[in-house]
Amino acid sequence: MPLMNAQYDSIMRLYARRQADSRRELEERLERIQNEIPELRELDSLLTGLYAGKARAAVEGDRKAKDALEEEIAGVSARRRALLEERGYSPSDLAPSFLCPDCRDTGYIEGRKCHCFLQAEIRLLYRQSHLEEILKQENFRTFSYEWYEGEDREVMQGNVQEAHLFIDTFDREFRNLLLLGEVGTGKTFLSNCIAKELMDTCHSVVYLTAFELFQLLAKAAFGKDSSRENWEAGYPYLLDCDLLIIDDLGTELPNSFTVSQFFLCINERILRRKSTLISSNLNMEALGSIYSERTLSRIISSYTIRQLPGNDIRIKKRRKLL
Repeated sequence: MPLMNAQYDSIMRLYARRQADSRRELEERLERIQNEIPELRELDSLLTGLYAGKARAAVEGDRKAKDALEEEIAGVSARRRALLEERGYSPSDLAPSFLCPDCRDTGYIEGRKCHCFLQAEIRLLYRQSHLEEILKQENFRTFSYEWYEGEDREVMQGNVQEAHLFIDTFDREFRNLLLLGEVGTGKTFLSNCIAKELMDTCHSVVYLTAFELFQLLAKAAFGKDSSRENWEAGYPYLLDCDLLIIDDLGTELPNSFTVSQFFLCINERILRRKSTLISSNLNMEALGSIYSERTLSRIISSYTIRQLPGNDIRIKKRRKLL
């Protein structure tokens, strides 16, 4: 999952465009406001000179001149602020605006990738794997209770409410979800609904089938450099993304490696307070039997567990078309 050079370059070009757009928009906004308030241009020019004088005084060690200039700057700034407020503006109207104020649209904070950069990486990977198209089809706007009847519909309504609660409290409460149910009962669909809502609010979401997850873990474990540091550096998405979705747990071929790596992955994310959503066709007894009682205990203590009702919806849809 680490980005190739071409993928990284495409994201950096995106940030370069954002910065250019921000500068152009600011210049246009400043020009418009200064034309509307001619006095503002004079004050801005005066402030530029005062700040330059303050810098010279600081270099020369002239504390008295520096203090005097700071006092004059404060007075001019107050006049400038009052002038703006009279015309319905604020100082922020003369400052650049950023899509991500945390990194100021650079993609990095103190040499580390910003959360928006991680999101850009995930969106790129989603787009290239065609998952974006899937989320256009599978989301809460296209969700229907048509395929659930009687008590099953009531249970599913409760599951959807739980999904909305998970989304609505995502930034305030650390929670994990385990969706259980027979094949075709809507676990993946509901997972995609949650993924889209969180991605639309700029949260980083990684979706992997259990088979894909263990392929990545095997590559990290048995590659040329299988150290823990390399694992974390090579696959930060698994540990640091806001939400990791593991779909169809139990469809992979389980062995001692997958059992230990699965526990390592979910336990590390719990320790980092990063949410995980798991779906499986297995019941709790089978999960404990395959992935160990230790793993089952961790899930029970840290996950909200929901059972999806009904039978295979895909079969119902095919029958309806006949």
